[in-house]
Amino acid sequence: MTGSARYSHFKRPADRRFSALRWITAFIVLAVPSSARGPLVLTLGPPRAPETVNPVVGIHTRVTDEVDPARIYRTFEMVRGMGAAWVVEFFPWPYLEPEPGRYNWRHSDLRIFLARREGLKVIARMGMVPGWARPWRAPATYLGAEAVFPFARFVAAFAARYRSQIAALVIWNEPNLYIEWGDRPPDPAAFVALMKAVYPAVKQVAPDLPVLAGGPAPTLEDSFHAMNDLRFLREVYDRGIAPYLDGWAMHPYGFGNPPEEPPDPRRLNFRRVELMRAIMRLYGDERPIYITETGWNESPDYDHGLPPEVRADYTVRAYEYARRHWPWCPVVAMWALRYPWRETSVLEGYAFLDLDFRPRPVYEAVRRYTRGEILIDAER
Repeated sequence: MTGSARYSHFKRPADRRFSALRWITAFIVLAVPSSARGPLVLTLGPPRAPETVNPVVGIHTRVTDEVDPARIYRTFEMVRGMGAAWVVEFFPWPYLEPEPGRYNWRHSDLRIFLARREGLKVIARMGMVPGWARPWRAPATYLGAEAVFPFARFVAAFAARYRSQIAALVIWNEPNLYIEWGDRPPDPAAFVALMKAVYPAVKQVAPDLPVLAGGPAPTLEDSFHAMNDLRFLREVYDRGIAPYLDGWAMHPYGFGNPPEEPPDPRRLNFRRVELMRAIMRLYGDERPIYITETGWNESPDYDHGLPPEVRADYTVRAYEYARRHWPWCPVVAMWALRYPWRETSVLEGYAFLDLDFRPRPVYEAVRRYTRGEILIDAER
């Protein structure tokens, strides 16, 4: 979740197994490792694919901490049923490499397999730091210089395993916020050094896998806690980030404003991403922007909260605006489908589904939109 919105060559046997399973048309039973009582049995339907009038429609899912395989499967079924073709999922370093050089891929294998079974393109976000790679009692986002190359090694191992199964990698998250640097001031130079370490490591094992720089959080602030997003972007280009990315993962939240509101350096809105695009072009960069977080909030406890019907309307209009006007943007992934547990009122205000998977108006509106049942005024 965005900090600003809270304040964001050879195919291995495993690859062949996943490819074969995609074409199974009968129902199958998947044995999932569980407790000493034995494996859980998960009944899967045939492989399917989203049906949508807009291929940029995506959603940020939150099954990173979901322990029930049936709920993970249902999550991706609901994504496909909504007509979204993309999901963004978080794969924390501490979960996958609990000890140096010892990897645990079971949960990530399951998530990626189930998402692909529903025909979804997976964008994998890499982040956090295990206890063994950071100072004692330092926050889990504390990435010191000594941890940069171990992190790059981890991301390369992930890329080597899943290179044919994911659509892109996102490196880090909202690096213009102090909370994403372990409660240290934002550091553009450190972020460039991170990308400089990770990018070649990934390209060595997965040359065709897009590596995206985690985009800055939308903020006008310049302080110990945050750096203005436009300033941050200019600084990382000035410091030489361009050779070490294939695109950006941006987070242009709506903050209560309609999606068509024009961009303005003094305002935070959905089209602020056009200002980011303009900065990229000033540096000769025409690579894509993947919107991996955005959206509107329906919580009455949030300063920018909207009535659910208005939020639903803004959401479908945003998807349509991106499809019509942003050829450089392959995906708009809203935050967030559902949380694995009860969250605060403000965070819950971003959910498309309740905890028990009941759809909210925004989910139903997007489902109708992707089926062509909602038409957007072409003049917007």
